Amino acid sequence: MTRIEETFKRLKDKGEKALVGFVTAGDPDMEASLAIVSAMCENGVDILELGVPFSDPTADGPVIQRSSARALKKSMHIDGVLEITRRIRQSYRVPVIVFSYYNPIIAYGGDRFYNDGRSAGADGVLVVDLPPEESNELTEKWSKGDFCLIRLIAPTTPEDRMRMIAQNASGFLYMVSMTGVTGSGGLDTTELGDYVERVRQASDMPVCVGFGISTPSDVAAVSAVADGVVIGSAFERTIEENLENPDLAAIIGKQTAAYKEATR
Repeated sequence: MTRIEETFKRLKDKGEKALVGFVTAGDPDMEASLAIVSAMCENGVDILELGVPFSDPTADGPVIQRSSARALKKSMHIDGVLEITRRIRQSYRVPVIVFSYYNPIIAYGGDRFYNDGRSAGADGVLVVDLPPEESNELTEKWSKGDFCLIRLIAPTTPEDRMRMIAQNASGFLYMVSMTGVTGSGGLDTTELGDYVERVRQASDMPVCVGFGISTPSDVAAVSAVADGVVIGSAFERTIEENLENPDLAAIIGKQTAAYKEATR
């Protein structure tokens, strides 16, 4: 059983939902980023998504775009992301997902990324702009089940395509709550339950919902219908607002704890 599977089983037994927390690795710098993700692990994040900074993050809103720019200025690339993963793994069992666009992985080398990611202790990858029809060139040499490929499902995804996506996914399905980019406001939970149920018809994997979730009340509403909640822009907004604050890691830790409480 993978760490991701263990996590969802443990949470189900406790009657909790998963808090999936995203931050851009290396924002605002390597050591501060390590302190931030350590605080998240110590305050209840169930799955950690480490974003690989990219110069053209087309699926992300302005907040995460700026976080990528700050990290790139500090020369953070995949090797640095894996170093943070390696250091996190020395102290925590929290599953780590590398969140990336495909271009940085191509530049790094697909086989090299897989081998180095596993060696560092990463549990899988989410490649934002890699459609399932074109993913075999990345995954064909992977050993089955030892490195998860997280897949996105959008509100506009038809049911037959949901099933096709799910067949080529592992770990959990990341369900996008709305059309648009990360950080978009106005989460509408009215039809979310029906949407989650449609995704469940396509797969028995856990379903985690992201995009537009920023408050504990949002987390509670999504937790009522999904297996997990993904939060990214809200964490990065806090980082951006506290770049010079020596208590930044503690502030993120407190924010994480409040979100985690809302999943119970």
